[in-house]
Amino acid sequence: MTTLTVDLGERSYPIYIKNSLLGQTELLKQHIAGNSALIVTNETVAPLYLEKTQSMLSGLKHQAVILPDGEKYKNLEVLNQIYDGLLRNRFDRNTTVIALGGGVIGDMAGFAAASYQRGVHLIQIPTTLLSQVDSSVGGKTGVNHALGKNMIGAFYQPKAVIADTDTLDTLPDRELSAGIAEIIKYGLICNAEFFSWLEQNMPALLKRDKKALSYAIEVSCQTKAEVVAADERESGKRALLNLGHTFGHAIENGMGYGEWLHGEAVGAGMCMAAVMSNQMGWLSDKETQQTIQLIEQAKLPSKAPESMSAEQFLDLMSVDKKVLDGVLRLILMKGIGKSLVTSDFTLDNLNNAIIQSAAA
Repeated sequence: MTTLTVDLGERSYPIYIKNSLLGQTELLKQHIAGNSALIVTNETVAPLYLEKTQSMLSGLKHQAVILPDGEKYKNLEVLNQIYDGLLRNRFDRNTTVIALGGGVIGDMAGFAAASYQRGVHLIQIPTTLLSQVDSSVGGKTGVNHALGKNMIGAFYQPKAVIADTDTLDTLPDRELSAGIAEIIKYGLICNAEFFSWLEQNMPALLKRDKKALSYAIEVSCQTKAEVVAADERESGKRALLNLGHTFGHAIENGMGYGEWLHGEAVGAGMCMAAVMSNQMGWLSDKETQQTIQLIEQAKLPSKAPESMSAEQFLDLMSVDKKVLDGVLRLILMKGIGKSLVTSDFTLDNLNNAIIQSAAA
């Protein structure tokens, strides 16, 4: 078993990565402080893994809340179902919320744990590739609003992340590719060697080769753990993890939550960031093409939706968490493995990049 650590002093926690972790009762129980737990999952994951997770909680008071599946349900109205489950079962401050599912479940269960009685314990059990390599690690939790993605939430760290790689066996191909988008991101922002490895090993990842997937998950989690330890609340370096996300969030919102998977929107968003970096003279033509080709090789979209205008993009991007004092900041690249947070661009630069990405 690979065990990584997110080093946050007294709030440090482990990330366990291995097959067959669901069923290892003591691994889970050692991170449950009290005698009660609420499992939060969805209608897709529950038939696959809920019973096995419940069996790991023998001897503890536990209940489950099963939410509808999909990004469109990541909102305050559906979040109330988690609070209902906590209150109706009289769970107290020493209970543990267990997030069993993908990124939507992890974000919503995490926010419920952060806010119920001003904070209860949280364990993440991610069951998608995207959640295993990104959203379950680092403590970002929250829900969407009609006007912006992830605009309501909190930083709230789990007690542990338990990533059972066997859960990827039941993952649809489209969801697998969406997770690979976040893996590619780590190569682009700070690890050119890993990017080269991905160029060579993309076919193995798409074929679900266990060795290749485990290595990609480990490198991704280690990278994120190091970034989060250095900048937990995204005041500096952690913003680099949002490469492609400002463009991507605009796509998700503009197309309607759930029409594009998060990873699909991020894939297109990273291509848009590459095109803009190229226009700024920061990213070579060759590296721009390498970026686009790898994203396409992962079976991800590389173009902005034709139905979205540049004006719509600009409007949606103005309601982004990376806007500070009215100034939009973007994560762009000065080479593969070299990224930066910048507001050093003009509206024309941004507009041209959007137009070129849609027509490319």
